[in-house]
Amino acid sequence: MEEVTVTATRTESLLSETPIAMTALTPDSMRDSGITDATKLNDVVPNVRLTESNGDYRVAIRGVSSTDTTEKGDPSVAFMQNGIYIARSQDIVGSFFDLERVEVLRGPQGTLYGRNTTAGVINVLSARPKNEFEASVDMELGNYGTENFTGMVNVPLNDNLAMRAAVNREKRDTVLEGPGAKNLDAFRDNLTGRLSLGGDYDKFEFVVVGEASQAEGSVFNILPISNFFPDGYATTPTIDPRYHAAGSTDDLLNVPFEITAPDSRDEDRWSLMTEATYHFDNFSLTYLGSVRDADREFNRNYMVLGSIPNPATFVGSFEQSSHELRIAFGQDKPLHGQAGLYYFKEEIDLELNLGNPIASMFFGENAVGYAFPQGPVEAESKAAFTELTYNITNDLHVTGGIRYTEDEKSREGATVLDVQDPDTGVVTRTVLNENLAADDWTKTTWKLGVDYFLGDLGMIYASVATGYKAGGFNDGCVEGSGIGCTQPAELLYYGPEELTSIEAGFKFSLLEDTLNLNASVFTYDYTEKQIEATIVNPPARVTRNAGEAGIEGIEIDGIWLPYENGKLEFSATWLDAVYDDFVPDEANYPDLNFKGKYLDHAPENTFRLSYTHTFPLSIGGYLDANVSSLYSSEYYIVDLPNVSQFKQPSYTKTNVTLTYHSEDDSWYVQAYGKNLEDEITLGSATSGFFGAANVEDPRTYGVRAGMKF
Repeated sequence: MEEVTVTATRTESLLSETPIAMTALTPDSMRDSGITDATKLNDVVPNVRLTESNGDYRVAIRGVSSTDTTEKGDPSVAFMQNGIYIARSQDIVGSFFDLERVEVLRGPQGTLYGRNTTAGVINVLSARPKNEFEASVDMELGNYGTENFTGMVNVPLNDNLAMRAAVNREKRDTVLEGPGAKNLDAFRDNLTGRLSLGGDYDKFEFVVVGEASQAEGSVFNILPISNFFPDGYATTPTIDPRYHAAGSTDDLLNVPFEITAPDSRDEDRWSLMTEATYHFDNFSLTYLGSVRDADREFNRNYMVLGSIPNPATFVGSFEQSSHELRIAFGQDKPLHGQAGLYYFKEEIDLELNLGNPIASMFFGENAVGYAFPQGPVEAESKAAFTELTYNITNDLHVTGGIRYTEDEKSREGATVLDVQDPDTGVVTRTVLNENLAADDWTKTTWKLGVDYFLGDLGMIYASVATGYKAGGFNDGCVEGSGIGCTQPAELLYYGPEELTSIEAGFKFSLLEDTLNLNASVFTYDYTEKQIEATIVNPPARVTRNAGEAGIEGIEIDGIWLPYENGKLEFSATWLDAVYDDFVPDEANYPDLNFKGKYLDHAPENTFRLSYTHTFPLSIGGYLDANVSSLYSSEYYIVDLPNVSQFKQPSYTKTNVTLTYHSEDDSWYVQAYGKNLEDEITLGSATSGFFGAANVEDPRTYGVRAGMKF
């Protein structure tokens, strides 16, 4: 059985010897599974749900998620690139090419990874320069105008230095149908380049990675909620699930009205990261630093009441930097571990403009729109951490870790009304209310763990760990501090959310190392959950620490090689993720309690089977035939502002690939089909004024080919 080396504990270890519930994907496994972007992780990683809507990514792991993707929100899952935390989910675009592997850690990682890892971590690791020449090209053509090209070249500069360059171009049309789709640009039109320089000397090693990308195309991928739920934007809230409407794929994907306003995006981003390690006699010192910059411009069409186009424009600049200094010691001693210091800073300036249809409803025909200039919006985080492991015996190890974090956030901004003079055409801007807030929080997170190796059988492990998501603020300002300021301080601000996990599991190697079997059982105490709710006094819709949830689950996954040319991969999950107590609208519906209702994107059961058979060919080379099928029980999507809960029925999605490999593995050709059932599944749903739904990909198919030099 092939072994995979991972860095989930910030040091190298074998996946089978790492006491964390995690999945590690190699380049070969990602190619065979068709993982070309982050959303495809849903196909292969247990208890992970990742959706894309209007350029934003939302991630749920084991039912823990965050839906606030605005400039003031934070995720519950830390998305990382080469160990660097990425604050804004939009920056995930373009990262899935020329990779070393992808590591998905399930459960809170508050000690080594810090804030905003309540649910877990997704770490995308790009391929590092090697001290040998290699090059490759990979191409894909598929339905919906899919075009994907990746080229890579790796060149050694001398015995110690090497350089690696890679480029990726991705393009795809929209999957939407009907009058509203005909004027849309390509859904994706992305170009990304990456240049890496790596050095390996006697005691010193480093890598520098620079990346630049441009993302264009349409961001419109929402549908009228009435396509799926005929009463989807009714004004009366309900906590009863509403079922998926009957209809063909074309009916469900139909946008029944024309979109005449422009719908496009133009994003330019660049990043530079450095990792450098010096090995002293008794310890090593590592610096990990990064700067990122992104400029984004969107022309979007929101829908009013599920059917009225509402043009909007968005312009924003996003900057972040981070620095980590880490010392590791005692790697061959009974007591070993690491300690470090961490610093993060982010600054955002943006403006969102909503078009005439809404403003004119309230302020007359000369009101041409609302605008929401926000900036600067700043976040700063400082932390100190350590994690130590003591080997009681060669097989029995105990681990303890602790992290202290200080977070600060602030925002300046406003809601303004733009009114156009009908005679002169001059637009004047009136501030309706300001957004002024600044606060800070501190938190200590910790972990205790034990693992025991059972010889050739494998290992068992158990842990208690905590996670932390930073606090924040709502729109508005404290009463008397600015224009339109009416909020009391206790409603303007909300505190961190917290999660404590108890987990136990095993990683076994059975049947003479032909079966890898992993399992974990866990229970979460999820408190102070940040939830949007409507309150009574004063009447307002705010985010607050109102939710408590209990989460329990079991995960099983593995790989079995039943005979020489066969491979069976499997996983099964059971998840019970429900609200313990939460009233989302105390003002209007004080008796509606979400107690016992499921959290977002938390199906009770999932099952996955994947079988690959290898056929050696007499003409040379071999064929890999793969069929994989994923079953998910029903899950729910909560629209808290409108006190609604939407139900996605259970479904099965089946993927197939047929791949020819040359005898020396220097080239391949692959035909693929994904979601053969053509299931249309919900990624997000809202009712009320903006009644809309976002869906995941329907049936796709195509061919891929690649060559190594």
